Amino acid sequence: MSYDVGGRLKEIRLAAGLSQRELAARSGVTHSLISLIEQNRNSPSVASLRKILGGIPMTMVSFFDEERTPRDKVFFEASDLLDLTSRLHQVNGGEIRCQISFRQVGDAQAHNLQILHESYDPGADTGAAMLKHESHEGGVVLAGELEITVGDQIKVLKPGDAYLFDSRIPHRYRNIGTERCIVVSACTPPYL
Repeated sequence: MSYDVGGRLKEIRLAAGLSQRELAARSGVTHSLISLIEQNRNSPSVASLRKILGGIPMTMVSFFDEERTPRDKVFFEASDLLDLTSRLHQVNGGEIRCQISFRQVGDAQAHNLQILHESYDPGADTGAAMLKHESHEGGVVLAGELEITVGDQIKVLKPGDAYLFDSRIPHRYRNIGTERCIVVSACTPPYL
């Protein structure tokens, strides 16, 4: 079953009373990108979808989680985590290209804290355009290697290594290793 990212974006844009051009201007992306996504002719990256939703404004969680997690839930099984990214990946020749996976624990907005189980396939990259948002974030690498750039600092982290920084500083994540990298991270206030 595939998720209709384009249809959902169009539905939300129209509900907000915005034209494609207005949303593009608010988001700082091109009108053609919005159009291609809405036609399902372009599968947006996490960063570009987040940027577009910021023009509405809406979080990625709200975009994907139509059935909200109960606010008073305390414990979560692996199957309870909200998958924020697999619905963005394209299918190439029957094979799903899933380079980055973000799975969220519970209702981040209710707790003002976003906890993610992150997975980066070899070669996965959040993109040459550095991320930047009003938060603080940190995490611990559980498996594999992850190169993190924060401002002018670059470091390759291995299992047990960690990071913590002000997310207003431009940053980027890349798996430069040969095996999948697993990270558990937290961000406050929630970004995605």
